[in-house]
Amino acid sequence: MAQLPFDVLGECHEQLQRMLRLLQWLRLHLAAMGCDAQALDAAREILPFFDRAAPAHHEDEERHVFPPLLAAGQHVQTIYRLQREHLEMAELWTLVRAVLQPVAAGRWQAFAPDDEGLLERFARLHDWHQAAEDELIFPAAALCLDGPALAAAAGDMARRRGAP
Repeated sequence: MAQLPFDVLGECHEQLQRMLRLLQWLRLHLAAMGCDAQALDAAREILPFFDRAAPAHHEDEERHVFPPLLAAGQHVQTIYRLQREHLEMAELWTLVRAVLQPVAAGRWQAFAPDDEGLLERFARLHDWHQAAEDELIFPAAALCLDGPALAAAAGDMARRRGAP
C-alpha cells in the first residue's frame, strides 16, 4: 500500500533536517580535522540528497500541496513565499554544490571567504520554510484533499521516485 503523501513529505523533512545537521557537522569537522574520510563520506551523502530528493520534494509540493490551497484561497501569501523560496533554494544549491564538490572529491583545502556565509544562508533558508509547511501548509492541504486526490498524489509521488 502506498504511503500517504503527507507521510512521505514529513519523512523528507526529517531527512532534510538530518542533512542540514550533517552539513553543519561537516563545516565544523573540516575546520578542525580537514578533509579526511569522514568529511568525504558526509559530503557524498549531502550532495545526492540536495541533487535529487530535495527537488523531488519541492515538485511534490508544487504539484499536490499548493494547488488545492491556492484554489481554495487559503494561505496564498505564504504559498507564494514558499514558491519563491523553492527557486532561491535551487539557485543557492548550485553555489553550495560547487563548494561541497571539492570536499567529496577529496581536494578541499579551505573555504573561500564567502563560502561559510553561503553555507549558513542555505541552511537558514530552510528554517522558516519547513516550519511553515509542517505547521500550516501541510495540515491545511490535508484537509483540502479527499481520498481520491490523496491516492492520486501518493501514486504520482511514488512513480516519480521509481516505485511500481
